[in-house]
Amino acid sequence: MGREQTIGNEFPRDFVGISLAEQPSKYFLVIRGQRLVVEAETSIQAIMEKLQSYKTRVALNFEGNQYQLGDFQLRVGKVVPMHSESLRGIVMEMEYLPISSWEKSHQMMGDFFDLWQEALSKRSLSGHFVHNEPNFREYGLTDQYSFQHTAVQYASITAQMIATSQGANQQR
Repeated sequence: MGREQTIGNEFPRDFVGISLAEQPSKYFLVIRGQRLVVEAETSIQAIMEKLQSYKTRVALNFEGNQYQLGDFQLRVGKVVPMHSESLRGIVMEMEYLPISSWEKSHQMMGDFFDLWQEALSKRSLSGHFVHNEPNFREYGLTDQYSFQHTAVQYASITAQMIATSQGANQQR
């Protein structure tokens, strides 16, 4: 095997790129196959485009509002493909501000989402509620929540929405 083939096999084929409104100068690359999250400057997008090493297959935009009530911060938004208004999903992200430890907040957040699921099940709404909970340890992330944790969560949500969309298209 030549050197070029060896190098080509070492690079990941797919990754999810995430930019967050709270970190406008940062771009997060989540390589799910290798369980890796990398924080870079936003200029990495232009560099990769010039190198033509990757092509965008799916671009989703998460847009919505943020609310704060006491120690709770809630973000609710819709997910739409770029340059489209076709709704792919609705996302809700909740944060309990006094606790930055994922392990300590885990049970409380789980209880909250169970209550939310129960309330939604009593309504006749189309679609379904999915509690997304990636394993941050697989990505080498510590217990202290960071923007890298947020990027991994959004990458997981994006992958799930793409898979759900492809599954729905195959059933048609």
